[in-house]
Amino acid sequence: MNALSIKPIATLKKSNDLKIIVVSVLYYLSAHFGLWLSFPDTKTMPLWPPSGLALALLIIFKHRTWPAITIGSLIAVAMTFLHLGVTFSFSVVMSLVIIAIGNTCEALFGHYLINKLIQARNPFLKTTHVFIFLLIALLMCTLGSFIGVVGMWLNYIITTEAMVSYFSTWWLSNVVSVLIITPFIISWTEDFKITFTWKKFIELAIFLTALAMVLLSLSIDSISSTIEKSFPFLTLPFLLWLGFKFNLQTTMSGVLVVSLLAIYFTIFGQGPFVLSTEDHSRLILQIFIGVTSISTIILYATVKERTVAQEALERFNEQLEMKVKERTQELHDEIQMRKKIEEKTKISNSKLRKANIELDNFVYSVSHDLRAPIASVLGLVNLAKKEEDIEMMKKYLSMVADSAERQDSFIKDILDLSRNARLEIDTEEIEFEEMINEIFDHLKYSAGEKKITKEVDIRQEVPFSSDKKRLKVIFNNLISNAIRYSNGYDPYIKIEIEIDSITAKININDNGRGISKDHLKNVFKMFYRATDDNAGSGLGLYIVKETVDKLRGNVALHSVERKGTTVNLEIPNLADN
Repeated sequence: MNALSIKPIATLKKSNDLKIIVVSVLYYLSAHFGLWLSFPDTKTMPLWPPSGLALALLIIFKHRTWPAITIGSLIAVAMTFLHLGVTFSFSVVMSLVIIAIGNTCEALFGHYLINKLIQARNPFLKTTHVFIFLLIALLMCTLGSFIGVVGMWLNYIITTEAMVSYFSTWWLSNVVSVLIITPFIISWTEDFKITFTWKKFIELAIFLTALAMVLLSLSIDSISSTIEKSFPFLTLPFLLWLGFKFNLQTTMSGVLVVSLLAIYFTIFGQGPFVLSTEDHSRLILQIFIGVTSISTIILYATVKERTVAQEALERFNEQLEMKVKERTQELHDEIQMRKKIEEKTKISNSKLRKANIELDNFVYSVSHDLRAPIASVLGLVNLAKKEEDIEMMKKYLSMVADSAERQDSFIKDILDLSRNARLEIDTEEIEFEEMINEIFDHLKYSAGEKKITKEVDIRQEVPFSSDKKRLKVIFNNLISNAIRYSNGYDPYIKIEIEIDSITAKININDNGRGISKDHLKNVFKMFYRATDDNAGSGLGLYIVKETVDKLRGNVALHSVERKGTTVNLEIPNLADN
């Protein structure tokens, strides 16, 4: 069921005058109620409600409302004197003033001690605070009763012999009021929630049923007198039940109802507290009310502390579980991170081993491929020295130039391979058509007498960005291979590019010699040559593969011998689309 938030008493407006009026009226009404509860013969009151009310109102409205307590006390004491049949005179008026001062000092002193010793608006939530509140009630009532009795004695209203009797009666009435009225008002002016649950409903039903059975047993003649005498013992479990299972509002309401019923039946000569004299009856009644009230409040405070401690422990356990989960997750993440580091280390080691192997092969092949043209050049130079025929010498020089060009091309491939491995990706916007035309212009003389037909189809709707230098290396190697290994008749190269926000799909197709099926699986290996005719360095397609991998793309080669070759590329678009 739903919980209902309640503020029992709304805060008064900022006007201090209105507060004083309200407090004065409440004080007067409570005094009138206390007179109604007085014994018929002695006119003594077992409970003086204004004492508890004054302390509660000071706690709620702070000490600035003390003038209202003084005003209300003057009216209330005057009304009491009239109730007792006292004739007004100057001494009586002076007594009224001193008693009003005493009642005001009593409330202010109690409020001061609560602020100093308890430092909480509600002093009934902790067991130690309840015991301190009990001590405060005894001290403040001692002060107020003493001032009042002394005031009456100084004005010859009571005799010296009657001072102790008046003081004890006054003091007990005030103490009982503070122990009953103050907790009741403080509890109902606190913010609280009434939560309706089936469990609470069943408990309340059992409570009311048991209480009704006790009351009904009073109508049974055979046990009514016994039940009547056992009333204090029978009510105590019910009040303790309220303190143990319900909130402070319900608990203090139960205590107040039991106390008022006990007072009502006692002043009319019924119940277990009726003794030989009214003073004796009043004394045992006050003891019962005071002990019952303080015992119930102590039980409530103990249960409240245990509940708060249990909730704090549950929150601590939840926080601890959360920290354990967080730490476990951190350990898991750390383990995963270490696994990733181990995987990266394994991959790095594998790459390092691969690099070492490639380096060995590279050094061997480079030394061989660099020395071969040099040996060829030296041999041709020696032949040219011995030759006298000018035409033959030109032929030898042409062959020397071819060897030098092959060596220059080989050195260029090595430089491209080195730059690809060392340099980071440098992103810029790519204009494919401009770049392709530039490459064809650079390679137009490498085709010799052949006329190469080129066809470029670019479908682009969004900008494309990548590493321009690496793309030029890729296109240069693939186009130069297509030119180098073109057929002897109407050779052509077709380039198709389709660009979207994610990739550029590139197809480079030629109708050249093609590559035999046996060589296709090895074409991307370092220094692998699929043919010895016009053989290159064996690095071209290897450089293409390494460069595409650096750009995190994909490359595939399809070829049919004597029909042509198609290279498919997928290059990621690094533009911020």
